[in-house]
Amino acid sequence: MALPPPVMITDKRIAFSFDDAPRGTGAFLEPDERPRLLIEALKTAGIEQAAFFINPGRISAHDNDAADIAAYAKAGHVLGNHTASHSKLSAVSTGAFLADIDAAENWLKDKPNYRPWFRFPFLDEGRKNRVKRDAVRAGLKRRGLMNGYVTVDASDWYMEDMAISAAKAGKLMNWNALRDLFVESYVQSAEFSDDLARRTLDRAPVQMILLHETDLAALFLDDLAVALKKQGWTIVTADEAYRDPIANMEPDVDFADGTRTQMLAAERNIGNRWYRRNDQKVAKKLFAARVLRD
Repeated sequence: MALPPPVMITDKRIAFSFDDAPRGTGAFLEPDERPRLLIEALKTAGIEQAAFFINPGRISAHDNDAADIAAYAKAGHVLGNHTASHSKLSAVSTGAFLADIDAAENWLKDKPNYRPWFRFPFLDEGRKNRVKRDAVRAGLKRRGLMNGYVTVDASDWYMEDMAISAAKAGKLMNWNALRDLFVESYVQSAEFSDDLARRTLDRAPVQMILLHETDLAALFLDDLAVALKKQGWTIVTADEAYRDPIANMEPDVDFADGTRTQMLAAERNIGNRWYRRNDQKVAKKLFAARVLRD
């Protein structure tokens, strides 16, 4: 009688989040088709609860964006604040930035499945300006908002931009290669962040993956989930991720920009903090070599 396969026990846990909803037209899908496919992909992937960080300033009475965001919540996912207009903290005043947060909060606060989480657009927490960084941190606390940090990033927005540019230029793309590049990059980034966290914190916190509400996410999300599970990852809810003790850490670094893990590593002088494919020169070469057809 054959023995059952051994059960793999792992402490590698990861949650999913999506920035910039509602997002503009992508390379492949109609804007209203993308949310439907993304909800289906989340269900197929067994992702019970993802977090969507919303820019309400992009919503108008002439589109279906509000209904699409309501559909995310109806499907069991949660909504957070990403400023109304996607402000960049290092490029605007503290007052203007907090006002943009408040504008988004006014739209979000009564919506189903709202969470008092705020994510910095561009992951820009003030960069080298400590005064601005600390003022916004204090402003978030006064508003009862938690920093909806990320730990895993592979610049899917840039991959989407390259796909859009290729489509507009009439260039042919290898669909399977694009899927594989997307999935491979995020799995590698998750493994990189897991290693960095263990070297920095001597434990494995729940990872929070940063994706954007893009066509690529809608089309390849289920493939990514399968690949992560094959690497021993357990997918958990955004609520579970943000209950991890890492959520209460505030790195004091000279350059507040990037993932929570990177900033904690910088604070502790841990080397090898940057995932290589977030370098746009590297990403562009990979896209050209693997995705574009002659």
